[in-house]
Amino acid sequence: MERTYVMIKPDGVQRNLVGEITSRLEKKGLKIVGLKMLQINRELAERHYEEHRGKSFFEPLVEYITSCPVVAMALEGKDAVGTVREMMGATNPLAAALGTIRGDFGMDIGRNIVHSSDSPESAARELNLFFAPGEIVEYRRALDSWIYE
Repeated sequence: MERTYVMIKPDGVQRNLVGEITSRLEKKGLKIVGLKMLQINRELAERHYEEHRGKSFFEPLVEYITSCPVVAMALEGKDAVGTVREMMGATNPLAAALGTIRGDFGMDIGRNIVHSSDSPESAARELNLFFAPGEIVEYRRALDSWIYE
């Protein structure tokens, strides 16, 4: 099983979409192995968005992501990274297909509700940024045999 990182961004929290998003991910069959709400500080935001440093949108992005609490999730499942990315939809909500989280709830690229890791490598990096040792739990779900062969 693969792990991935998902963040419900400030606009998703402010718009009361935490339950809806979490429900969709669980109904798909993904297993939540870590979940918490946190207020991201500037240092963590800059580390998270390090690859965008120097770009014109870096500072507004850091200000936005630190403006309100977020919900951080560690998810586990078969091809979790790709599955979650598909469920999120295109980065620009206006280009995202209906039925995806961004396609159903987003209107602007700067307020696109969720973030998810784009590769297993970035998932490992992001999970280590947002979850301390012991905050991601290992457990077996009784229903896994009904999700996977």
